[in-house]
Amino acid sequence: MASDDGVLREEAQVRERCKDLILSDETIAELMRRIMKDVEKGLCKDTHKEAVVKCFITYVQDLPNGTERGEFLALDLGGTNFRVLLIHLGQNHFDMQSKIYAIPQSIMVGTGEQLFDHIAECLANFMKEHDVYSHKLPLGFTFSFPLQQLGLTKGLLETWTKGFKCSGVVGNDVVQLLKDAIRRRGDIQIQVCAILNDTTGTLMSCAWKNHNCRIGLIVGTGCNVCYVEKTENCELFDGNTNKPDCIVNTEWGAFGSDGALDIVITEYDREIDENSINPGKQLFEKMISGMYMGELVRLALVRLTKDNLLFGGKLSDHLLKRGNFFTKYVSEIESDKRGSFLNCREVLGELGLSHATEQDCANVRYICECVSRRAAHLVSAGIAVLINKMKEPSLTVGVDGSVYRFHPHFHDLMVEKIKQLILPGIKFDLMLSEDGSGRGAALVAAVACREN
Repeated sequence: MASDDGVLREEAQVRERCKDLILSDETIAELMRRIMKDVEKGLCKDTHKEAVVKCFITYVQDLPNGTERGEFLALDLGGTNFRVLLIHLGQNHFDMQSKIYAIPQSIMVGTGEQLFDHIAECLANFMKEHDVYSHKLPLGFTFSFPLQQLGLTKGLLETWTKGFKCSGVVGNDVVQLLKDAIRRRGDIQIQVCAILNDTTGTLMSCAWKNHNCRIGLIVGTGCNVCYVEKTENCELFDGNTNKPDCIVNTEWGAFGSDGALDIVITEYDREIDENSINPGKQLFEKMISGMYMGELVRLALVRLTKDNLLFGGKLSDHLLKRGNFFTKYVSEIESDKRGSFLNCREVLGELGLSHATEQDCANVRYICECVSRRAAHLVSAGIAVLINKMKEPSLTVGVDGSVYRFHPHFHDLMVEKIKQLILPGIKFDLMLSEDGSGRGAALVAAVACREN
C-alpha cells in the first residue's frame, strides 16, 4: 500500500504534468488577439485567400420575426447520419416530424453521386411516409462542412471533415448535386430555398424565440461559430447591400493550422493530429470538440501510466486502443459528486482498470477536468472576441452540440470565462438551441419564402 506521502507526491506529479493543459490569462489574451486578426483576414477581400479562418458569407441577412408560416422540409447532413424533417410553422408554434437515416461507411468514402442519390432516395421515402409525396415543398439544407457560399442556394464544398471523403464534391456546388439527384429520380418536387451550416441553423432557431440572438455556436462532434456582421465589413459580399447585416460562418475550427496555436499545443494534441484523417488541419477543433476530447484524455492517461504515475504503472489492452476512451466518459466522470467515484470506477472497469485506487480515480477526474476546461476556455476566448467585435450592449449566444449539452460544467465554465474577457458593460447569455440544424434550416427556408 502506498504511503500518504507517496500518494501526495504522485498527485503533485500528475498536476505538474497537466500544467500544459491549463491556459494562463496571458495566453488567452494572446490567443484572442490572434483569433481577431484571423477573423479580420477572413473578412477582407485581399487576405481572404490565404486566411485560415475563412469567415464565409452565408447570404442569410434576415432573422426570423415570427410571421413565418407554412410547411417546410429540412435536410440536416453533418455526420455519419442525416435527418429529414417536415416542419409546420404556425403562429408561435411549430409541429415537427423527423427521421434519422444512416450513411453507410462505403458511401461516406464513395462518390458524391452515390451520396446524393442515397439522400434523394431517403427524402422520397420520407415524403411517402408523411403523405406529402405529391406536394411541392421548400427545403432548407443544413450542410455542416466548410462551405464557400456564393448565394443563398449556392455553396461550394471547401474540404470534407468528420470522416467523409466522397469524390467529386470538393469545389462543387452541393445544392446542384442535391438537385441533380432529385431530378435523376423524377418523382418528387422539392425547391431547395437555402443552404446553411449548423451554426447558422442554431442562430436562426434561437432567434425565432429570442430576437436578441447574434451568435450561433456548435460544440459537438465538431466546433464552429457564426455571428451577425455588418454587411459593409463583409468585403466578399455580393448581394443586397441595402440590408445592414449578414450572418458570417467563421469556420474557426481551422484556426491554428498556420502555427497560431503553437503556444498551447501539447504532445497529446500533436498525436491526435498526426493520427487524424486530416493532419495539420482543424487544430482548434481538435482541442475542443467531442470527436477528440476523450482521445486527448486517453493519451494523457497512457502517458502518465507509462511514467508510473497512474494505475501502479499497469496499462490495459482496452486503454491502449485508440478511440476507446469515449468523450461521454469525460462527462460521466465529471458528473460524480466530489469525493465519489461511482461513474469513474464504472468507466475504468469497462477499460480493464478495475485495479485503480481511489487516488487514481481522483487523478483521472483531474485529467478530464483539465481537458474539458481547456476546451471551454478556448471556445470562450473566441466567443469573447466576437462579442467585443460586435459591441452590442446585450446579446444572446445560441449554442448546440453534444459537448455543451451533456458535459455537466461546460456551460458554467463558459459563462464565467466569457464574463472575464468581454468589454465592460456588455451583457450576454448562453441559450441552448432546440434543434438548430433541423428547425433552423426550415426557418432559413421560411424566411427566404417570406422574402418572395
